[in-house]
Amino acid sequence: MQRVHNEKSLKPLVQIDLLDRDKLIFVHIQNNGVGPLIIDKLTFFINDKSYGNIEDCLALDPKSYQHLSITEAVKKVILPGTYLEVFSIRFAEQDTCEEIDNVRQQLSVLKLKLEGRDIYNNRIIAKRYLHWFIRHHIC
Repeated sequence: MQRVHNEKSLKPLVQIDLLDRDKLIFVHIQNNGVGPLIIDKLTFFINDKSYGNIEDCLALDPKSYQHLSITEAVKKVILPGTYLEVFSIRFAEQDTCEEIDNVRQQLSVLKLKLEGRDIYNNRIIAKRYLHWFIRHHIC
C-alpha cells in the first residue's frame, strides 16, 4: 500500500499548452503534477506520417524559431510546475499578418504525441492536435 501511495504522490500530470497572443506563438509541455516527467520521445504527425522533429514538418527557417528535439541519447525531464518549450516564435512589429498566419497554418495540421514515464517507469502518453491555431484570424 505504501508503494502505491508513493507512486500516486509523485505522479506527473501532463498538459500540452498552446498560445497565440501578442505576436507570440508557442507549444509547451507543462507538468502540473507533483512528480517529475521523463520524456522519452516526441512525435509529430501530418496526415498519419510521423516525424521526430518539428523542423521536418515546417517550411520555416529553423533559425527563425525555438524548437526542441528528443532522441534516444537526449531525453528531457520536466520538473513539477515547470514546462518544456517544444516550439516558440516571437514576431517583430514589422512582421505581417500573412507571415503570422503562415506559421499558424503550418502548425494547425500537426498532431503532437508525447511518450514518457514517471520515476516508477509508469508509461505516460499525451496527444494533442494543433488545429487550434487556425480557430480564427487574429490580425
